[in-house]
Amino acid sequence: MTLEEYIEQHSSPENDALSQITRYTNINVLNPHMLSGQVQGRFLSFISQMVRPKRILELGTFTGYSALCLAEGLSDGGKLITIEHNDELEETIRHNLSLSPLGSKVELVISDAKQWLQQRIGDRDDELFDLVFIDADKREYCAYWELVLPLVRPGGWILADNTLWDGHVVDPRYDKDKQTQGLRDFNDVVTANPNVEQVILPLRDGLTLIHKY
Repeated sequence: MTLEEYIEQHSSPENDALSQITRYTNINVLNPHMLSGQVQGRFLSFISQMVRPKRILELGTFTGYSALCLAEGLSDGGKLITIEHNDELEETIRHNLSLSPLGSKVELVISDAKQWLQQRIGDRDDELFDLVFIDADKREYCAYWELVLPLVRPGGWILADNTLWDGHVVDPRYDKDKQTQGLRDFNDVVTANPNVEQVILPLRDGLTLIHKY
């Protein structure tokens, strides 16, 4: 038994909807490893349940697994907006969201995440977000960061996925890889920001938890 298998066996299992999404994604969707999965999904759910957010923003939907995990912590009347660039996944995402009653709290937007965020600059009619999950194009993490931070309320939280990138962030063999460099730059920018505090957790290939002052 591997350590990963041991952790999975001693973590709470997926519910039926998430289990169906896992199975479908692994059989029918390219790059199924992008799915958050059981352990990270429980972590996302627990963070959301502790924060009890009214508004959640997710950048990068994939097949909807993480959105439903995050939605478990929404307060009464809360809403999650999730942005996915790949329009070929839209039908799959909408079907997967329909597997759970929480799907009614999720608004799917098919758009480029950076463009969607840029359209919100100066839009004071929108409420600020309590919790943001960044899991989109790794090369654009710094751009997402700059655009997202003003949209998060003081005291709010940001989660960023893949921030260790399977260890590539400390491996000089990946110095010319644009995704690796994007994540290194993001990690450095967050660390240098005096208005947040953060911790990188070695969960899967890195998950950063950021608290905005």
